[in-house]
Amino acid sequence: MNFLFEIGLEEIPARMIAAAQGELARRIEDVLTRERLLDAGHETHSHSTPRRLAVLVKGVIVAQADTQEQLTGPSWNIAFKNGESTPAAHAFAKKAGVEVAALQKINTPKGEYVSAVIERKGRSASEILVEQLPKELAALYWPKNMYWRAGKPERFVRPLKWLLALLDHAIVPVEFAGVHAANLTYGHRILHGDAALTVEHATDYLGVLEAAHVTADVELRRDRIRKGLDAATRTIPGARWREDEALVDTVTHLTEWPAVLLGSFDPEYLTLPEEVLVTVMRDHQKYFAVEDAHGKLAPWFLTVLNTQPSEHADEIIRHGNERVLRARFNDARFFWTVDQKIPLTERVEMQKSVTFQKDLGSYYAKTEANLRIAERLSEIVTVRGTNLEKAALLTAVRIAKTDLTAELVKEFTELQGIVGGLYARAQGLGETVAQAIYWQYSPAAIEDPIPPTVEGQIFGIADRFQTIAAMFGIGLEPTGSKDPFGLRRAANGIVKILAESGLPLRISDLLAVEDGKLSAFFRERVEFYLRDVRGFAYGVVNAVLAPGFDDVRDAIARAEALTAVRGSEDFIAISAAFKRIKNILRQANVDSHSTIDPDKLVELAERSLYDHMNLLMLKIHPIRTDGYGDALEQIATLRPHVDLFFDKVMVMAEDPAIRANRLALIANVLGSFSSIADFSEVVTS
Repeated sequence: MNFLFEIGLEEIPARMIAAAQGELARRIEDVLTRERLLDAGHETHSHSTPRRLAVLVKGVIVAQADTQEQLTGPSWNIAFKNGESTPAAHAFAKKAGVEVAALQKINTPKGEYVSAVIERKGRSASEILVEQLPKELAALYWPKNMYWRAGKPERFVRPLKWLLALLDHAIVPVEFAGVHAANLTYGHRILHGDAALTVEHATDYLGVLEAAHVTADVELRRDRIRKGLDAATRTIPGARWREDEALVDTVTHLTEWPAVLLGSFDPEYLTLPEEVLVTVMRDHQKYFAVEDAHGKLAPWFLTVLNTQPSEHADEIIRHGNERVLRARFNDARFFWTVDQKIPLTERVEMQKSVTFQKDLGSYYAKTEANLRIAERLSEIVTVRGTNLEKAALLTAVRIAKTDLTAELVKEFTELQGIVGGLYARAQGLGETVAQAIYWQYSPAAIEDPIPPTVEGQIFGIADRFQTIAAMFGIGLEPTGSKDPFGLRRAANGIVKILAESGLPLRISDLLAVEDGKLSAFFRERVEFYLRDVRGFAYGVVNAVLAPGFDDVRDAIARAEALTAVRGSEDFIAISAAFKRIKNILRQANVDSHSTIDPDKLVELAERSLYDHMNLLMLKIHPIRTDGYGDALEQIATLRPHVDLFFDKVMVMAEDPAIRANRLALIANVLGSFSSIADFSEVVTS
């Protein structure tokens, strides 16, 4: 059978739809799986539009299979005495729902016990769905919920309008928030109207909606939008729409029956920076930018409509969109002109009136702290051989936050930082200063690029670290899943810059004083970067972080080398041996730096291990970052010597001096090569 379930709502915010669509599908599939109602070859499909979430499951069983269950009761001797049933037997029979005569004797490891075989009749899929689906709907996560029925407890993202629930052609009478399921759905509000649509069979769903101007298949809708953008752009010779996957995703979730419309604007607006024009189009109007064959912004835009207008309506809508965009561009041009009257360098004092955080003061105070950190970091990298324009860096740090006082940023807050960089360039402060300011908030997300200049990278680190340290200082560090000030994101940005730039900086360079909380916080972020961003295995990440995470690029190099060898036979054996050594030392409470007395190495196998360990130390130390692969291959040659040692030598010898010396030997074997990784942490299978 096929089960179809649809929730009809008032328009859902586009950003919330995809996650809810996936979660609803998972919840329904979990219910059907848990209740043994799915065929082996079942399929689950989910759909959504701004007004609905829907799930279609193919391969649903009409009812659960009947089952038998054997219950075990009291001891036979307690339940029956002298051949007569006791109250214990009657109580158990009542609990099991059988007659006393149906009780059986079974043998268990504990002796003879009473048992009963009970038949459990399978429940119908419809009965189970009626019972379970309201619970699943109530548990569905939304970033924001609302009450819409006075005095009623239900909370949901938007008021519920209808429910549709069908098993093939039969209505499943689910009820939630006072709405009862039927076999009715609704088409496009404008193109079809308010008349209900009857869905005769679950598999008719997509076709019924398509005929009523609703494309419920999200990927089909996305494809139609892309093709519409392509077709509209082809009417302009040599042009192409500027790829923007996030905006495609947004308009996909804003429409039920999308159509693309081309509009234009006066080329005179192209004297404004592209960043400003694209932000106005993209973030404020949900318009796609158009560029010429050279990638330069062209005086056109594309808008995705949620309707299919006539040719006459097309013109009306196009002119309306052009008029709105023209007004927004005029605002941007006005603010740009007004802002130039007060250069960034004259806005530094104005930062005193802009609050950074109520307990930490103004952006002026933050800028002063940023300057101290940036100056210290610039000195460190200079000593370590990195060239930079220190004066330009400090100028950038001093004025970077002044664009918060600019009218253009007040109107278009998403341009913070970018506007500062553009103004710095326009005001002749130099490209180094402009670039550092422009890129100060990148990477905002882990997939974003890092700043392209050394000065921008140092500023990006200093700005983020100052925020993190200041927030930790007043007790506002992240807790659990809560991170209202985005400190994890800020630390992720620092780790990414350290990992992907050439800056000779370590995490300890940021910590002017030792701070356990901050150190643990950054270790967690390095772990996240290695595991979730770079994709290293859990065991590899644990292994390389054990000796340290201070140098992020070095940790990456060690993880890469370890990943390359961890599947080899010799390394698997060495990893197992190191686990064994670690367990022995833990039980014996031996320090890894215990001193070895070579004269007490009386067995050939322990002397062989000692000599080869020393030989390896000479070969691989000091280890260069690009030499970890070779070093690990060398360490793997320890295998026969370690195998022979554990085969021929009794570590826990009766003689205390011999025992202590052997423990010291294996402790040194473990410690000598642990600067690369704790090999005992590596999962090799």
